[in-house]
Amino acid sequence: MSAKAISEQTGKEFLYKYICTSAAVHNRFCYARVTTETDWDRLTQEHPWLLTERLVVKPDQLIKRRGKLGLVGINLDLQGVKEWLKGHFMRDTTVGKAKGVLKNFLIEPFVPHTQDEEFYVCIYATREGDHVLFHHEGGVEVGDVDAKAQRLMVAVDDKLSEDQVREQLLTHIPDDKKEVLSSFIMGLFNLYEDLYFTYLEINPLVVTQEGVYVLDMAAKIDATAEYICKAKWGDVEFPPPFGREAYPEEAYIADLDAKSGASLKLTLLNPCGRIWTMVAGGGASVVYSDTICDRGGVDELANYGEYSGAPSEQQTYDYAKTILSLMTREKHPQGKVLIIGGSIANFTNVAATFKGIVRAIKDYQGPLKEHEVIIFVRRGGPNYQEGLRVMGEVGKTTGIPIHVFGTETHMTAIVGMALGHRPIPNQPPMDAHTANFLLNSSNSAMTPATTRTASFSEPRTPNNATPAKKSKAGLPADSLDSILWPLKNLVTAIWKEVQASSGCSGAKATTLFRKHTKAIVWGMQTRAVQGMMDFDYVCSRDEPSVAAMVYPFTGDHKQKFYWGHKEILLPVYKNMADAMKKHPESDVMISFASLRSAYDSTIEAMQYPQIHTIAIIAEGIPEAQTRKLIKMADEKGVTIIGPATVGGIKPGCFKIGNTGGMLDNILASKLYRPGSVAYVSRSGGMSNELNNIISRTTDGVYEGVAIGGDRYPGSTFMDHVIRYEDTPGIKMIVVLGEIGGTEEYKICQGIKEGSITKPVVCWCIGTCATMFASEVQFGHAGACANQASETAVAKNQALRDAGAYVPKSFDELGDVIRTVYDELVTNGTIIPAQEVPPPTVPMDYSWARELGLIRKPASFMTSICDERGQELIYAGMPITEVFKEEMGLGGVLGLLWFQRRLPRYACQFIEMCLMVTADHGPAVSGAHNTIVCARAGKDLISSLTSGLLTIGDRFGGALDAAAKQFSKAFDSGMLPMEFVNKMKKDGKLIMGIGHRVKSINNPDMRVQILKDFVKQHFPSTQLLDYALDVEKITTSKKPNLILNVDGFIGVAFVDLLRTCGGFTRDEADEFVEIGALNGIFVLGRSMGFIGHYLDQKRLKQGLYRHPWDDISYVLPEHMSM
Repeated sequence: MSAKAISEQTGKEFLYKYICTSAAVHNRFCYARVTTETDWDRLTQEHPWLLTERLVVKPDQLIKRRGKLGLVGINLDLQGVKEWLKGHFMRDTTVGKAKGVLKNFLIEPFVPHTQDEEFYVCIYATREGDHVLFHHEGGVEVGDVDAKAQRLMVAVDDKLSEDQVREQLLTHIPDDKKEVLSSFIMGLFNLYEDLYFTYLEINPLVVTQEGVYVLDMAAKIDATAEYICKAKWGDVEFPPPFGREAYPEEAYIADLDAKSGASLKLTLLNPCGRIWTMVAGGGASVVYSDTICDRGGVDELANYGEYSGAPSEQQTYDYAKTILSLMTREKHPQGKVLIIGGSIANFTNVAATFKGIVRAIKDYQGPLKEHEVIIFVRRGGPNYQEGLRVMGEVGKTTGIPIHVFGTETHMTAIVGMALGHRPIPNQPPMDAHTANFLLNSSNSAMTPATTRTASFSEPRTPNNATPAKKSKAGLPADSLDSILWPLKNLVTAIWKEVQASSGCSGAKATTLFRKHTKAIVWGMQTRAVQGMMDFDYVCSRDEPSVAAMVYPFTGDHKQKFYWGHKEILLPVYKNMADAMKKHPESDVMISFASLRSAYDSTIEAMQYPQIHTIAIIAEGIPEAQTRKLIKMADEKGVTIIGPATVGGIKPGCFKIGNTGGMLDNILASKLYRPGSVAYVSRSGGMSNELNNIISRTTDGVYEGVAIGGDRYPGSTFMDHVIRYEDTPGIKMIVVLGEIGGTEEYKICQGIKEGSITKPVVCWCIGTCATMFASEVQFGHAGACANQASETAVAKNQALRDAGAYVPKSFDELGDVIRTVYDELVTNGTIIPAQEVPPPTVPMDYSWARELGLIRKPASFMTSICDERGQELIYAGMPITEVFKEEMGLGGVLGLLWFQRRLPRYACQFIEMCLMVTADHGPAVSGAHNTIVCARAGKDLISSLTSGLLTIGDRFGGALDAAAKQFSKAFDSGMLPMEFVNKMKKDGKLIMGIGHRVKSINNPDMRVQILKDFVKQHFPSTQLLDYALDVEKITTSKKPNLILNVDGFIGVAFVDLLRTCGGFTRDEADEFVEIGALNGIFVLGRSMGFIGHYLDQKRLKQGLYRHPWDDISYVLPEHMSM
């Protein structure tokens, strides 16, 4: 989660260390902590003021209203504190519904003051900004500060000023205290921002003539900002809420979670309980807890927890063995049940995670049988059939009763079975195997034809019927009497507490995804991209929905993917600017950036007007950063989905990343074509479960979005519900809300005001929270109610009162959806289309291998040559055409190296370069090495390689270096003289300048021949002219500093690439960068080296030994001295 409560001691430590204010803050760091391990003598040595000051003592265990509860000892000496603690320390205490033991206390100096010196100040975060509350009457009797306090809101990215504080908060404050209070509040607000607080309350804040005293403080910080604030925070301890003990097993799982990219959570509620859960998914874990409590199991529910985000087999094993260890410590007279549940996974390999659980079950099979544990399993997702199989097998081999169910069974049905409210089927029906989607029998490589000419949700009016009227957001109540709760007035007008606005920004698009939508994917998420392409293929899209990928940790390159059974190349760019520039048709960004880089990459993406929608997958982005992203997105008309989401899906059009899971689930849930129902959910896993439920109860999904589990999702429920309302193809809406926040009340308001007229089926998960004695933070960061109106129970009742269709529980959500859908079909609003079998697509090799199928990926890719047909093809040109066109060696090199058919003069120039670089005598290093190897009896390949290995910047490799140096200088606008001077200043040689023998007076005829040809045939020679100007300067200093043959070929080749018309500027520069020019020298000189090898063999030369008289034998310097 993100917002976590810290102890009062930690909060004050932060304040005393880092607050910056002109107000005199007294009693800094004057606090002493008392626990079961406290040594009073040592405590008084460390805090000598305990012996001289009057004192205050209070528990520091996240307890609210301690003063009213009589839990504060005031104006005591040290002996009085000890006496007070005797009546409270380690005593059972009830605070509200929570029962706990008081065992952590704080002692501080007592501050004498009057009532009019007590004030109240609070800062807390909302989606729009940070609210500052101030009341001139603080203390125990402060009352309803929400109603009484002065307040102002500092919008996201805005700054608070002292004038605002004075004018809006300090209106009832005497003038002599305004300066102190305004300075302190300013410092407090800056501290709140800098240390990523989400809540900070001081009551009372005492201001006397001496200065400011912080008496009582409560605070929460954004735990996800640890990577930013670690230096200031240090190691922060997050205490459990009062009434719930901190168990070592919880700390162990928290440590596993911190070390893993997956999510692992565990909260012990009742270690003696008989109902234990091991649920996959943040949303699903809440649903299972709700259902257990709804079925009467709240008192026996032992734990809350979840594992998600594709944990490894080992991580799942460690998690499972922790739970099995806990549940087999104490026996229960009725035995125990373990519910291993979950929604339909999007990307987690169910079989892999279940293998970890199976290992743990095998290790604990003895204790599990001894404690009479019955296990119920329900899961879906990638490779889930194999996971269910191994789970069933371990039940048979160990003798532990394990009942296994897949997606054919409603997600929470196993809860009713486990608690005895529902019969256990003997042989549950099994859905199709993951392997049941393969290539169709035809050999066509074409994209499959569109399977449906019209959408399920497009209105169809029979010739003999009148058009159906637009449905209202309500149906006759009697059609749902057997399913829905009777309407009650338990919650009245709660929705009025929420801000009135319910619409989205007018600049944002109603339709986010279309059949031709193109996306840029940030991050090397090849599996997710392949999943998108498979979805595109099965939806009969003409082209893939992914235009390019951005990955800053590698250079620009191409990544291969499957399009059906063909392999295609997708460009990957090092920076976003290149991707945007080269793919202007892309209007969606899917960001798989990490939580540390997601903010910056999203900010960058929003600088490009072409981007209208951004999906942020990362979980754990600090809330302050998310709010800034939301504000910028609103200003620019960009829709953000996420953070902490799997994304969304529009059947038949587009899917984000891993949404919808593997193709078997896409096909089973009929996501390859649109239906009539749109949904919006927080949870990614639960969104996939909704795909399953809706496909089984209606004609299918039109669009679905998981907005993400954070407190401040980039787009809200209402944003998408309004879009759905404005989309003609959508006939009914499903909303899966959640405990925490107030966004669902905007839907209530929309229904009442008439801005939402389509039927809305809604259920808010988290109803169990009101049944727990202490606060439980669920898997999603936003799943926490800070007030009564944010509870799931209150929101469900408000939605019901407003006219939405609200089931009794999640168990009956599918029944309500079916009833509403059937009514729409009956009244003609929906006319179901005839179902058409979907097209087929191959399975990836990794999954096929696990399932006994194979589609082997290519080990290499080539784009220059194809020998598989009737004749050899060079870059698309049959070999017969190569000879017919008399392309020559230069033409073939153009096809194979540059994938272009070059102009005739370019082919001739290449051949001339090969001729002039073929050899330069036996004395040069490469030829010398070849000769030595040949005379040593080595074969041709070894001798040639020996010579080639000498090629580098000092010998032969100057082509590339010269091309790069001269191009860089010329392109930057540097004058020849400036270039020469800069190279001299930098102490670098100018590559391609200088010759050992030739000079301005003794010119190299090879250069002259090439120069004459180039000047006569090339369209432009700008870089060559620049190099010749440099030569004039260098030869004026020394006559042999001429433009040599390497330098000439390098610069001339750049002119050729840039001006022949076959390459863009970027392509030309890329060929230089990747070493194509050195290839000319390597190829040419190889002819000479082979010649030298053959020459030595023909002359039958013996082993070479270097003569002594050509070696200078010297002693080491220290010996010769």
